Amino acid sequence: MKKLDSQQLFETAKQGNAVFLFSANWCPDCRFLDPFMPEIESKFSEFEFYYVDRDEHMEIAQEMDIFGIPSFVAYRGNEETGRYVGKERKTPEQVTEFLETV
Repeated sequence: MKKLDSQQLFETAKQGNAVFLFSANWCPDCRFLDPFMPEIESKFSEFEFYYVDRDEHMEIAQEMDIFGIPSFVAYRGNEETGRYVGKERKTPEQVTEFLETV
């Protein structure tokens, strides 16, 4: 997973097929995702996956109305195709189901 490091990269990345994972290092529900995300990324290889540290990029999170983490936002060709937003812990099955619909 690539780490988002700028607003410019965010604007460029969302023009393709991209999934943004809004997260934070201190968030235990976010860290719960770590062991299974490589397998999910492999399964959904048509997407580029980006880790967005919500604390480092608060302006992007606010612009996107991301208030709970972990949250996923998917884009295809600069169009948002889905979001799985909320502060609850997400299982591998829930993340997979979300990605199958975007």
